[in-house]
Amino acid sequence: MSKLDGIALEIQWSNLIATVTEQARALQRIAFSPIVREAGDLATALFDRQGRMVAQAVTGTPGHINSLAAAGQHFVREFPPDTLHPGDVLITNDPWLSAGHFFDITVMTPAFRAKGGKDCCIGFFGSTIHHTDIGGYGVGAGARDVHEEGLWIPLAKLYEKGVPNALLHSIIRRNVRTPEHVSGDLAAQVAAGRVGAARLNALCDRTGMEDIQLLAEAILDRSEQATRDSIRKLKPGTYHGESIFDVPGGARITLKAAVTVDAEAGDLIIDFTGSSPEAPIGINVVLNYTAAYANFAVRACLDPDLPNNFGSLLPVKVVAPEGCIVNCRYPAPVNARHVVGMYVPMPVLKALHQVMPDRVLAEGSGAVWTIQIQGRAEDGTPFTSSMFNYSGGMGARQDKPGLDATCYPTGVAAVPVEVLEAAMPIVFTRKELRPGSGGAGRQRGGDGQFIGFRMRTKEAWLLNVVASRTELGPEGLEGGEGGKPGRFLVNGQPVNKSQKMAMAADDDVMMETPGGGGYGPPT
Repeated sequence: MSKLDGIALEIQWSNLIATVTEQARALQRIAFSPIVREAGDLATALFDRQGRMVAQAVTGTPGHINSLAAAGQHFVREFPPDTLHPGDVLITNDPWLSAGHFFDITVMTPAFRAKGGKDCCIGFFGSTIHHTDIGGYGVGAGARDVHEEGLWIPLAKLYEKGVPNALLHSIIRRNVRTPEHVSGDLAAQVAAGRVGAARLNALCDRTGMEDIQLLAEAILDRSEQATRDSIRKLKPGTYHGESIFDVPGGARITLKAAVTVDAEAGDLIIDFTGSSPEAPIGINVVLNYTAAYANFAVRACLDPDLPNNFGSLLPVKVVAPEGCIVNCRYPAPVNARHVVGMYVPMPVLKALHQVMPDRVLAEGSGAVWTIQIQGRAEDGTPFTSSMFNYSGGMGARQDKPGLDATCYPTGVAAVPVEVLEAAMPIVFTRKELRPGSGGAGRQRGGDGQFIGFRMRTKEAWLLNVVASRTELGPEGLEGGEGGKPGRFLVNGQPVNKSQKMAMAADDDVMMETPGGGGYGPPT
């Protein structure tokens, strides 16, 4: 293919989206973890030879997708395409190179095609998923530095010429509590990457393409230009937003965002100068993850129909002082980085409200409430599981109420209680909406929810709960009232800790997630 007209480009673009979406569906079907299968806490994408994200699947979370986009070029620098062979599979969970904490493992599968009598790498299929366990402290915020938080996998080959890296596989299995689940989810990522590579070769066969470079260049150029054109329509200037919220242990975090619109260049700069410094607990955020959610806020307001790829991300520049809570330095603890990271869109939206008031929403509950349980079932079988799908209410929009029990911005779905009860010794005692927790307004904020549970075990067990907004509820917008803060209770008593807790066999846990802020004065 030597030339692409608009019709051919649209057809090929649709084919690429279908390819990466099939990769994502295969990953969900094969994965061991309910978090991947049911909640969809994953990202899959196609990259060109330069490590630039060309297309993403229609499913996935913003934190994973845009962090995966940043990881692509790190892989290519470490493993240039011409040094790779069919059957190679690459891996890392380096927080500063990928998705911000050890639980999110990124796997990159090169796609090869015969050219000139040899196999040439024409691109990569990447995936990032949240794994059930990565050893160390667990998913909570209690670690004091990153080395206490779990197994650190550098940029490495998980497979070489189709042969598993036996030493690396052994290291991973020996450092996690549930090796079968972790190995199974890694195998699912590898298999899904191979599905993507096979479908891409089939696409090349149908269209006569030798590789995807011409197609990738056309897509990325048009995506960048369309994004810059959308930015040029905005009123130039610098606009400020601020969000304050409480985190486990009661500390209050301030995020400040200055959004500068450079209409002439078509650039948009988001500067988090003035935000809180690094925290002593594991709620710190690497810049990749900060940029991921800041970009999502801009994209949602600017033009949601634009492709999300390297080209459309290029005009939006995210900066933050090194050492602040949204650009933490090694060896800051980061395992519960979502607690702060999922609040990143809030000050950005407040700044954008001054430019496009009809496209933003009021503050929502913020981060999903993450819990991890560890222990032994009644038959002595060990269990560990993350169940981070407990959302509060979404903030109200200008012309629509906020959604109940729906966390903006992550988009992670709720895992059905029946699935969780089948996977581990847990019994849910309550799961229902929390009426009246959303803020009143011309449009009402979404309600949070009640989630109660206890464990079916004869001995003590461990609990990590990462709850936020238990003191400060979300603010309303344009005169709307704030949402109610949440509550975390053990045996009816409020608890506000960042550390892992030892629980008795018959302890009762209750979570009441926050409501979203209202929009406009109540009528």
